[in-house]
Amino acid sequence: MPDVQLFAPGGYRFLSHQFQYSGGVAAEPGFRIERARFAKILPLAEGFDAIEAYLGRLGRPPTAFCACELRSPAQFSEAGFIAFNRRYVERLTAWGIFRAEVNPVARSNVCPEIDPPAAPGFYAFSYTVPSDDRGAGGFVCAGSGEAREGGASYAERIVRLGDQSPGAMREKAHFVMDVMEQRMAPLGVGWADVTATQVYTVFDIHSYIGDEFVRRAAIPGGLTWHYARPPVEGLDFEVDVRGVSRELVI
Repeated sequence: MPDVQLFAPGGYRFLSHQFQYSGGVAAEPGFRIERARFAKILPLAEGFDAIEAYLGRLGRPPTAFCACELRSPAQFSEAGFIAFNRRYVERLTAWGIFRAEVNPVARSNVCPEIDPPAAPGFYAFSYTVPSDDRGAGGFVCAGSGEAREGGASYAERIVRLGDQSPGAMREKAHFVMDVMEQRMAPLGVGWADVTATQVYTVFDIHSYIGDEFVRRAAIPGGLTWHYARPPVEGLDFEVDVRGVSRELVI
């Protein structure tokens, strides 16, 4: 089973995954997770500054930052994605979050097909606040595309690489939805706890939405479809899920 670790300074636990992001986060007792979406996408540095200021107004430290949703101009090459991620974790290091190649913050990073931002930036973020409501809690699972674990390159790991036929897209969706279940289970949550399911693809989803989403009871709050591509060249389909009790636009 994946390793779940406590990030005490943030009031949450996380599913260890990669240096650029964790597999997911869940609030610890005494805390709940909230989500804020920016009214407009903010460039990376400006977004980090805005998040720090926002958390400060709530009386929360930067370590309360537990998940984010990024938008990028276009898909990255593998080398370009690594370079971007190294830049991204610099602020997390300064905030005392990223240490020894361990990153507790969950994340999605996708590329709008129409009217993309000029540079990578923040679309939304999640954070913890103290709570006396034991039922509030909350969780966020990081976005996942259709790439298997292991292997030297994305090209070796992507399900049905280069194939966007209806059958291939169904297979990609099935794989990604299985990953969401695998990420939720160690955090102690499931589809019944989900308040929002987001899908990112520019290819048609109608032929399999009934089987892969509805029959799993995976969209109790409906499905949000973003006309966007996953962050790395070759990926065609991504999903993230969350269960939070409060969301707002700032």
